[in-house]
Amino acid sequence: MELTRRELVAAFLGSAVASGCKREQPRAPIPGAIVDRAVEVGHRLRGGPLPRAQTLETVDVLVVGAGVAGLSAAWRLASAGVKDVRVVELEAEPGGTSRSGKNAVSAFPWGAHYLPAPTEDRGPVVRLLREMGAVSGVDAQGLPTFEEELLIQEPEERHFYRGHWYDGLYLRVGATAEDLAELERFDAKMNAFAAARDAKGRKAFAVPTARSSDDAEWTALDALSMAAWLTREGFRSTRLKWLVDYACRDDYGATSEHVSAWAGIWYFAARQDGQGERSEGFLSWPEGNGRLVHQLLSALPPRAVERDVLVHTVEPGEQGCRVDALDSRTGKPRSFQARQVVLACPRFLAAHLVAPWRTARPAFLDAFTYAPWVVANLTLSSLPESRGFPLAWDNVFQESNSLGYVVATHQRLRQDERGPTVLTWYLPMSGADVKAERTKALSASYADWEALVMADMRPAHPGILQQAQRLEVQRWGHAMVRPTPGFMWGPERRAAQESVGRHLHFAHTDLGGLALFEEANWFGVKAAERVLSELGQASASWL
Repeated sequence: MELTRRELVAAFLGSAVASGCKREQPRAPIPGAIVDRAVEVGHRLRGGPLPRAQTLETVDVLVVGAGVAGLSAAWRLASAGVKDVRVVELEAEPGGTSRSGKNAVSAFPWGAHYLPAPTEDRGPVVRLLREMGAVSGVDAQGLPTFEEELLIQEPEERHFYRGHWYDGLYLRVGATAEDLAELERFDAKMNAFAAARDAKGRKAFAVPTARSSDDAEWTALDALSMAAWLTREGFRSTRLKWLVDYACRDDYGATSEHVSAWAGIWYFAARQDGQGERSEGFLSWPEGNGRLVHQLLSALPPRAVERDVLVHTVEPGEQGCRVDALDSRTGKPRSFQARQVVLACPRFLAAHLVAPWRTARPAFLDAFTYAPWVVANLTLSSLPESRGFPLAWDNVFQESNSLGYVVATHQRLRQDERGPTVLTWYLPMSGADVKAERTKALSASYADWEALVMADMRPAHPGILQQAQRLEVQRWGHAMVRPTPGFMWGPERRAAQESVGRHLHFAHTDLGGLALFEEANWFGVKAAERVLSELGQASASWL
């Protein structure tokens, strides 16, 4: 990029971070690399016709995509005793945006890094947690309790503002009485939304979203943006607006101006009980949700998942689906004939893969938009120095477009307070024009990303340049679906959930409208149960 360092920082992280950039002496870059294959593999789908194999590999069930949704589908099928299931994955490693990595210091996430502890003892997520030994028992109300070492230890979160670290996410230092009154009023409204039930007893805002009430009293909020809702309700505090914006960028990859008010309220209300209490906390592992991916994989036969398989065509027929693919390492064509197919990929990919959609593109596809993200893992020789509140699990930069970082070794710091450690840094590309944001993210070089990460880190951590050992960068061009106004309760999202005939079914977080583990797991299990029904093996639902 032909930009000065200050211009580069302003373009990605904002003017406040750029204004803090001091003229520095030339230095050796931190060793590292961009580790994704975002451009070289997936974009092959946009070229001309790809070859088809002459022979067909037959299989009862083919799952296309080994992200959380696809693996959840395979997990459900394996539990039901379906033997002939194959999962094919474009990447070299399964997991999608829940993938993880590991070095000599620690495992670390490449995307999703925690799971809110479920507040109900039902559904497939709790079942999975029980299988992995994460549920320790039930409390007096019959709700699940979780192994203490998996719950995020204090301090959980802090934020950096003008030279110092402060506890929590809300900037209380310097807050006026009006600021605090607005925060209290906002919390009261969120508690009321959390307590709200319809005539059928359904929560207005539930996890997963499929369990939420469809009463117009609440779904009408989907027509507004979260920013417009704040204005309508008389919220003017810039501190509160920052908190809401942070929440929207964190979970949805967009600012509150571009997030449905229903989705914005869901973030604050869905995991509360309506009495001012949130969920039991967050479950996390050094590798983040990669630990959940490993659990799903452990339920499958050893060779059930095939990597480096680029599926380019899914063609439904009367007896099943033909699926054409390439071995992305050798270029060799492969073709499958499957009785049932679960296409566990986002809509923007499905638009290229489903053969009949190429000539008759469904209108609902245009309703789906996706936020690009960049994740970087920075290995340090020792814990970073801080001024103010001590190092937490989640460390947020108040004046940056980034979300800050999480500490992969947080749970073990009680035993080792010195390090070394790995910091996982997150940047949602939250501008309104997702195509421009994607282009910007993919065109930046490793040198650009190294400069950006360190420009973000250095004001908060004196000496971090001397501690930095390696930096690795992962670009996610379409990391998460954006719940834009009108999307969550519009007809397009519901239409996208429908199977094509009796043989092709869909599973992905984007069908739920929110890019969360619970949504991927739900839709994976739902697709698998449709497959079981078509195979004549229907059983009691896990949903």
